[in-house]
Amino acid sequence: MEHAPAWLSNSFIYLAAAVLAVPISRALGLGAILGYLAAGMAIGPWGLALVPNVQDVLHFAEFGVVLMLFLVGLELEPRRLWSLRRPIFGGGTAQVAVCALAIYAVALACGIAWKTALVAALGLALSSTAIALQVLGERNLLGTRSGQAGFSILLFQDVAAIPILALLPLLGVATADADNGHPALEAAKTVAVIAGIVLGGRLLLRPVLRWIARSRTAEIFTAAALLLVVGIAYLMHSVGLSMALGAFLAGVLLAESEYRRELEADIEPFKGLLLGLFFIAVGMSIDFGVLWRAPGTMALIVLGFLSIKLAVIYGLSTAMGLPAPERPVFTLLLAQGGEFAFVVFQAAVGARVLAPDTASLLTGAVALSMLLSPLLLVLADRWWLPRFNRGSTASVETIAEPQQAPVIIAGFGRYGQIVGRALFAQGLHCTVLEHDADMIEAIRPFGFRVFYGDATRLDVLRVAGAEQARVLVLAVDDVAQSLRVAALVREHFPQLEIVARARDVPHWNALRDLGVQRVERELFESSLRSARNVLEVLGAPPHEARHGVMRFRDHNLALFERMHPHHQDRARTIAVAREGRRELEDQLAREREERAQRRPPGWRD
Repeated sequence: MEHAPAWLSNSFIYLAAAVLAVPISRALGLGAILGYLAAGMAIGPWGLALVPNVQDVLHFAEFGVVLMLFLVGLELEPRRLWSLRRPIFGGGTAQVAVCALAIYAVALACGIAWKTALVAALGLALSSTAIALQVLGERNLLGTRSGQAGFSILLFQDVAAIPILALLPLLGVATADADNGHPALEAAKTVAVIAGIVLGGRLLLRPVLRWIARSRTAEIFTAAALLLVVGIAYLMHSVGLSMALGAFLAGVLLAESEYRRELEADIEPFKGLLLGLFFIAVGMSIDFGVLWRAPGTMALIVLGFLSIKLAVIYGLSTAMGLPAPERPVFTLLLAQGGEFAFVVFQAAVGARVLAPDTASLLTGAVALSMLLSPLLLVLADRWWLPRFNRGSTASVETIAEPQQAPVIIAGFGRYGQIVGRALFAQGLHCTVLEHDADMIEAIRPFGFRVFYGDATRLDVLRVAGAEQARVLVLAVDDVAQSLRVAALVREHFPQLEIVARARDVPHWNALRDLGVQRVERELFESSLRSARNVLEVLGAPPHEARHGVMRFRDHNLALFERMHPHHQDRARTIAVAREGRRELEDQLAREREERAQRRPPGWRD
């Protein structure tokens, strides 16, 4: 029998390990990340040895971090990013510099060569963006002051990794390698690439995405989203820059785009799977052989640099004025080593700054710290944070930014626009989803923030904030799509009140069958106003015209409620409608007679 291809068997192993380990880890209260790491250790070279090529998997899985930074960038508009410049360059510089100096000083005191100590200090000062942002997202902490400060520091670390890598050849034995270009030329190339991404994002991305959206092919839009991230990552990697930083810049440039929500929904599943694979690869990469050969040295390195970073970062959190209950998580998230340390130590071996055995020891220490970080968070939740809760009842502060919009408007055509304008005039924030690229382009010049997204997709609704919003205005024009959205919302977001537009009577009945109570027929009110105008033109006094039309309106709404339980039975529906019409005609006729009798002699209509 022919053997299965390696990619197929490996995919089965990865997925099976994740499906088994992560639910168990979550059930034990240890979190998903620890489950992924445990799965990697189980199938790695020091476990069951089911997957041999750990480094290849790690390089591929790093793309999950790239996708994560792209999604983070989509949430940060340029003006918000500019408002974070102080924590990025202030807090970020302080964290990296102080942690690196402290580790460097301790390493020198232990008799380690200065070059080795410097590279180790710079690598160990970095933190894991993947773990930190994953935990912040799981705990819904990205909107807190500590979450925003932590994100700013992590972003600075991605920027700082560039000069760290540029420093390594200068420390190495062979600094005049033929492969290394002139420093000025390399710097110019770096500036040109970043400028190209910024200018291209401003001038080209929106028109290209608009052209693709007009094809109305969902899978092609997904492919375009992935192509965008892959292309920018490839461009940044080709000039020796951080792929994650390039993806982040692209996300920021599209943060104000109407296609932001759709891009988030398309990329989110890939990001989650690749991040899981990344954590599995980290677990597989832990070299237990080095641990067995030098357990004391490994323990000293791990405990030493974690202790130094914990002390420095906690002091930094105090200096930054973060609320006391937020400091433990902030400190633990930045204390562990980061995935970029793997790149730094590997590049240091290539530049002959670190010996291979030393690099293996440091890499193992970083991987173990990433393994310990979720465990320390669990301990902090159970033993540290309750002490703050007993001592203070103050609520966690949030950053000064607009809260999650309480209203989602699905469909921004002629009906949705009127609803939206009325709400905007009252100062209400709304998240607007529209799937017609031409409609979006026509509306944007008027100042409305409309996002390209298909509201019939559950993932798009989640990204739009359906889990936190209070009201969904269902103004989708197509009846079938409207009913699909209503069914999705009733099933997955029962707390979300639906205010729906009905095209006609069958549509009204179908929405009511789905449990939607607030349904308005799109032409009903305007038709009543037209009827009132006709009555006034024919000579009826304005107050009588208004009264007659309002009586018809109230009766009609009540009649629809009476007809709804029978709308599947055509004969019964017709009978109820005829009976209701006769009742209204008789009632209005009696009212006209009573008004005529009350009029004084000589009254003329």
